[in-house]
Amino acid sequence: SACLGSSRCVLGPQELHRDFSSRGVKCAALSCNDTASHTGWVADILAFQQLAPAVADLSFPIIADPQRELAHKLGMLDEVAKDAAGLPMTCRAVFIIGPDKKLKLSLLYPASTGRNFAEILRVIDSLQLTAKYSVATPANWNTGDKCMVLPSLSTDEARQKFPRGVEVLSPPSRKPYLRFTPDPRFSSAASSCLAKCLGRAP
Repeated sequence: SACLGSSRCVLGPQELHRDFSSRGVKCAALSCNDTASHTGWVADILAFQQLAPAVADLSFPIIADPQRELAHKLGMLDEVAKDAAGLPMTCRAVFIIGPDKKLKLSLLYPASTGRNFAEILRVIDSLQLTAKYSVATPANWNTGDKCMVLPSLSTDEARQKFPRGVEVLSPPSRKPYLRFTPDPRFSSAASSCLAKCLGRAP
């Protein structure tokens, strides 16, 4: 997977390099400045994080787009926020591209609002989980939480596929579509340990 974002906030990807790398995700940033300006800017980033002041130490590439050609094509320009020259600033955009080179998710924040990288990692976990198993993740889901069984599986098929069990809720409509199963990536013991470590109910 790849995670492409505008470079107005690159401290997150640098600080969370191990988190992205452990998920097999490669990050890249898009900047509306030229390559020469990146050298000093990257040194500031690395110094802020108390890292060696060398461009090579940055864990991801920054794409120079001074003419805003890519930013325009990707819909990343903020028509309200302008720079000193009166040009539109780039929004804080995030694009997640899968191994099949297809767009899986896009987020667009105004230039005045920073990204939530915990949410970006949560989304990546969900995308990778649901790509491998016949489940979906409900609202506010986090790694280790229960998942929803996809409608394409019957309840009997789901119980065979998910040996840790399938919980079927009975809503007023009596339609058995609210079916939950533990995160299929973890054993029962691992799920309990994860919930305890994160301070969540198992």
